[in-house]
Amino acid sequence: MSNSQTQNELMQADNSMSVDEYLAQLHADYDPVYSLLMNYQCAVMEVETKFNVLNNRLSIQGEHNPIESIKSRVKSLDSIVRKLEKLKVPITVESVEENLQDVAGVRVICSFVDDIYKIEECFLAQEDVMLVKRKDYIQNPKPSGYRSLHLIIKTPIYTENGKKDMFVEVQMRTIAMDFWASLEHKLRYKKNINPDTAEQLAKDLEECAEASAKLDEKMLRIRNRISEVAEATDR
Repeated sequence: MSNSQTQNELMQADNSMSVDEYLAQLHADYDPVYSLLMNYQCAVMEVETKFNVLNNRLSIQGEHNPIESIKSRVKSLDSIVRKLEKLKVPITVESVEENLQDVAGVRVICSFVDDIYKIEECFLAQEDVMLVKRKDYIQNPKPSGYRSLHLIIKTPIYTENGKKDMFVEVQMRTIAMDFWASLEHKLRYKKNINPDTAEQLAKDLEECAEASAKLDEKMLRIRNRISEVAEATDR
């Protein structure tokens, strides 16, 4: 396959190929696809930097760093192609950029629930961050008990070919929410669990999510009480 072919042509699937065969072809001629994935990696780096700057700036104003940790990822080529196939849309570079908004992902872990909304407010106030979609699973948890704030944003990166707007999915949650979500994700994919046991486990996980939410609320009250006592002492 010649280097003169466009990325779109490289990613154009032959209808006679299976997904596995097509993935093998892409991996064999990876350079143009690497450019696409690198764009998403650059977008992740841009967003991570924004959150790190916010964390440092807000820590000057308060008594703690509101962000405990930042995790990021870019979906693998295999995952991207399989998701396009599942959506029944063309397997092209253009299709990736038009149909997938979660190829690049950043997860922000905060100490307290109110930190999440403060960080969100400051992040979305930036001129080069455009909110596309917002889902608040903290105020409206999923039936499973899952809690997190999800944002789909667009932000620019600057490449050798100029400016390019990129989608990035941002998830914001507390330490307790992240702990629950991580364990729930692992348990959900355990095999050979009979339906009755699976139903009971789902109920147990939901109860754990409720307990986790109450822990977040209690820790926030304790922090606020400590702040009140410290302010009274300083007067």
